[in-house]
Amino acid sequence: MSYEEYKQRVVAFYRRHGRMPGYRELMEMTGYRSKNAVFKLIGKLVDEGVLKKDARGRLSPGKFGGARVLGVVEAGFPSPAEEELLDVMDFDEYLTPNKESSYILKVKGDSMIDAGIQPGDMVIVERRATYKPGQIVVASVDGEFTMKYLRQKNGAYFLEPANEKYKPIYPSEEFRVEAVVTAVVRKY
Repeated sequence: MSYEEYKQRVVAFYRRHGRMPGYRELMEMTGYRSKNAVFKLIGKLVDEGVLKKDARGRLSPGKFGGARVLGVVEAGFPSPAEEELLDVMDFDEYLTPNKESSYILKVKGDSMIDAGIQPGDMVIVERRATYKPGQIVVASVDGEFTMKYLRQKNGAYFLEPANEKYKPIYPSEEFRVEAVVTAVVRKY
């Protein structure tokens, strides 16, 4: 089997399963009998940019994982459409550049609809050392979690919804910001 065939099998595995194969799975796919041979293959795929390896040695897709960015679409007045390959975008890299500190939550409730966050949407959140008023955050308030705008008044923090049906939340005991919302994902 050629190197190109190995590469195609890795890409096919990722597209079929939505994850990278482990060493044992790579051994089965390639017919290699040792992890050392698989390690060398992975090194070649990383060098070529087909795969990426994080600090912990976990694999993620490289060049093959993205979608083509073909141009710009007018959301106002119609304009002539031209298809032009502008770039290739890896959504995983674009949405979660800090994978170690990011995670995804499914939205329940309508308190953030005026911020464009609907029930059923997925939000990508990132743990950070500091948070600023005006950011949409996930916070623990008196033992319960919620997502709202972080606001500050007279030196005290509170949470403000983006729906006039709801009132701001002023913590009475415990208040801790857990993460900041960095992206919203919605499928139609």
